[in-house]
Amino acid sequence: MSSADDYNVGAGHRNGGAAMKGSTHKGCSSPPSRNDSLQGEVQAFLTEEDQLHTYDDLTKVNPVTPTTVLKCLQARYSVKVFYTHAGCTLVALNPFQPIPELYCLDVMKEYHCAPQPQEFKPHIFIVAEEAYRNVQGQLEPVNQSLVVSGESGAGKTWTSRCLMNYYATVAATTSVVKNQDTVERIERRVLDSNPIMEAFGNACTLRNNNSSRFGKYIQLQLDRGQLLVGASVQTYLLEKTRVACQPANERNFHIFYQMMKGGTDGQRKEWMMPRDQHFVWLPNCEKAIEEDCLVQTVDAMVNLGIDKEKQQQIFRTLAGILHLGNVGFSSSTDESQPCGLDEKSKDFLQSSAELLRVSTEELQTCLRVRTLKAGKQSVLKPCSQAECSVRRDCLAKVIYAQIFEWLVTFINNSICADKSTWSNFIGVLDVYGFECFRINNLEQLCINYANEKLQQHFVAHYLRAQQEEYVSEGLEWSFVKYQDNQSCLDLLEGSPISVFSLLNEESRLNRVSDAKTLKVRLEKELSDNANISWDKFSKVPHFAVAHYAGRVNYLIEGMVEKNKDPVPPELIRLLQESENPLLHQVFTDKEAENPTTKGLSKVTVVSKFKNSLESLMKILHATTPHYTRCIKPNPDCKPMTFKKEEVIMQLEACGIVETIHISAAGFPIRIPFASFMQRYKLIARHSGSHSVDSEAGGSALHTEVEKLVSVVLRDLSREKHKTLVHCGRTKVFLTQAMLDLLEDQRRKVLSQCSFSIQCCWRRYLCRRRHACRQSATLIQAVVRSWLVRKQVQKWNKAAGVIQGTWRKWKALMKSLAEAELDDAKDLMEEDAPVMSSLVRERGSVQLSTIQEPVTVRSWPMGLALASAPSITMSLTATGFQKMMSVMASINLPSRKGEYKVKTNQCTQELASIRAQPKGSVKLHYQRSPLLYAHRQPGLKTDVTGLNEILLEKTL
Repeated sequence: MSSADDYNVGAGHRNGGAAMKGSTHKGCSSPPSRNDSLQGEVQAFLTEEDQLHTYDDLTKVNPVTPTTVLKCLQARYSVKVFYTHAGCTLVALNPFQPIPELYCLDVMKEYHCAPQPQEFKPHIFIVAEEAYRNVQGQLEPVNQSLVVSGESGAGKTWTSRCLMNYYATVAATTSVVKNQDTVERIERRVLDSNPIMEAFGNACTLRNNNSSRFGKYIQLQLDRGQLLVGASVQTYLLEKTRVACQPANERNFHIFYQMMKGGTDGQRKEWMMPRDQHFVWLPNCEKAIEEDCLVQTVDAMVNLGIDKEKQQQIFRTLAGILHLGNVGFSSSTDESQPCGLDEKSKDFLQSSAELLRVSTEELQTCLRVRTLKAGKQSVLKPCSQAECSVRRDCLAKVIYAQIFEWLVTFINNSICADKSTWSNFIGVLDVYGFECFRINNLEQLCINYANEKLQQHFVAHYLRAQQEEYVSEGLEWSFVKYQDNQSCLDLLEGSPISVFSLLNEESRLNRVSDAKTLKVRLEKELSDNANISWDKFSKVPHFAVAHYAGRVNYLIEGMVEKNKDPVPPELIRLLQESENPLLHQVFTDKEAENPTTKGLSKVTVVSKFKNSLESLMKILHATTPHYTRCIKPNPDCKPMTFKKEEVIMQLEACGIVETIHISAAGFPIRIPFASFMQRYKLIARHSGSHSVDSEAGGSALHTEVEKLVSVVLRDLSREKHKTLVHCGRTKVFLTQAMLDLLEDQRRKVLSQCSFSIQCCWRRYLCRRRHACRQSATLIQAVVRSWLVRKQVQKWNKAAGVIQGTWRKWKALMKSLAEAELDDAKDLMEEDAPVMSSLVRERGSVQLSTIQEPVTVRSWPMGLALASAPSITMSLTATGFQKMMSVMASINLPSRKGEYKVKTNQCTQELASIRAQPKGSVKLHYQRSPLLYAHRQPGLKTDVTGLNEILLEKTL
């Protein structure tokens, strides 16, 4: 089964206009004299059939009658438009064919990002987005509930799946990278819970290929940032009897067929399920449907954290249930002996015992022999053939129910968030639809009772409570008649006498149930209620209940036993001793949590279901509901087939026409004065027309609210005001158009305020940036001046060091020069021959012109070399060692060349400064070193010996 919707470009505006008000009263309570007039209006409306498909909100239909509503839905269905607004309710028609492009990611984003999703064409995403935005809090955060109702096959499961996909997409978007993995894991687990729940809880019925055989309420948990952080699942009344008893032309739960069709050869061998094997509890196995996909179920189990070992235990248990269904019993001729088993049944019984990991002998004994307690003694009594079959079916049902319950608990543990991490939730309710089969028993009675409770919730919350509130708040209102199902609920659950109370009383009596006796009691105690009736000519005990959706006949036979739901204690003990860890765990835990009770305190199926349904209704009453009515267009589930009779019955049953009447003529939005002023007082504050006192109370607050409304509607007439808004005694009643107008003006004021705030903020940032720039400039100037001062101080210090060193060196040069000049006095004191006058006169002449060696004894070396650019001389005078010592210590640089000292000895070196040379010594100098006294001497000298000094090239 698949339900879909068509998305068209365009906008339909939802509002409750005044034009509908007159037509509402006329269509609802017109006098007989005006029937012709009403028929004329209907015919005039229906003449424009080419325009009927454009009515995306049925409150725009004029007049509102079942015929006009039906024609509009038929026209929209024919052009493949499947969603239509009906006031506060969304009507969804099932096309019975997949239309996946209408639920793709782009469509989700389009509705989620729209400023006003109501302006788009009707879609299930509008309901989802409205609930999501209500959680964010237009006035204050409120938990939301999405109630998806309709009969079996109308498309409730598909609609719930679409809602889950939508919230898992839009509520799981986050820009925080560190949380992205967590969000994706939660989103995947929430979505993966659906395939598992549908595989184990849905089945193919006459009216639907994917019918939910249990009810579920899924809470999607949101944190303060409206992000999805977890979820929880609550289930109601699994139809476990389907495991062992399938109605004609229907199938068992999907998971069994998935195992038969999707199991590998190795798995089938492990499950003892050969391909040619036929199982009694798997009828219509040849029928192929979309849900027969084992791979998807296994993948979902893996994503939820169910490991391979647990999967193996689950599938082996399910295979054991199938083998148990092929065990047949034959009656025994001797009542003291247990029923017999043929060879095939023995083989199936052994296979089932092996798969369930229990003893074959003990399993056979538990199925064929019951234990009776007489005082402290136990008596074994063989069971009849019928009793053996009942015990076999009971064993299969209790195993499957506990496996399903374990899966729900595991899913909740896997996806449920800690209470401290979430603040609000959005609930999605998907329950079984209203059912009416050829044979109806306790299961159908409970299912239809649940639908009655949901219909009563809708009536109480919207149809009745809204109109009563109009009157209490002082609105001029003419009541719209609607179908109230309270009398039917009183019949089923009323106190002190009702169908359920009599059924529980009969179930708790320690006797064999009798259908005729129960029928007599029902007739005696409940004959005054008009909703119950009997066919006196029928030989089969039954009773008929007039539900809101139609009359249903219930078979009394077997109803009491199903309500008792007895499980023989020996079967429980057998499963507790199973070597299958999963079976041992679930039945041991069940025994610890629910100890065996006796007598009247025993909880029946009806009591348990009623209590769980009451807790669900408390949750629904504490949340803001959003209704989606799914309509089944034809009983055969054929694509694009519209049967008027089928649809009109559903429209009348769920009160769609009455809903349209009230929505069109009333005010669907109701806001208390204080909340209204808190949200919209800024409109008057920025309008300049009035000074609104938001702190006023009582009647003054009422006056201030009227002032604010007049500010918003100052351009409209007084009569127009009454059609859009009404100020009651404690609340403001608004139409959708008025709410949109208020929100639009509030958005404009907020936009202006935000613009002013942005201007001030940007001006502040500019000034701050300028001040920071000036401060940075000043700091940079100070730092740079400090750095320059430090650099200058460093240079001055270095200059001082250089100058001090230079002065020391200069003083040293001066002292050396003075010492060199002082050598003349030492030479004069020696006994040396007198120099000739020619030599004395030519002291600064080129001495190389002299033919013979000249002895220079009286001249200082500095004076002798002062004027000679290039001198070659041979010295044989005494006292030469002192002059050579001075020359060796002063290695001065020259601008033109280098000084060279060569000896005439064979070593080309000076042997000793103190020793007399044994030959001539040639000195080649260009200038006197005294002329370059300002130059720093070279620091590199090679000393190879204590008395050896080499004069090297210097710069």
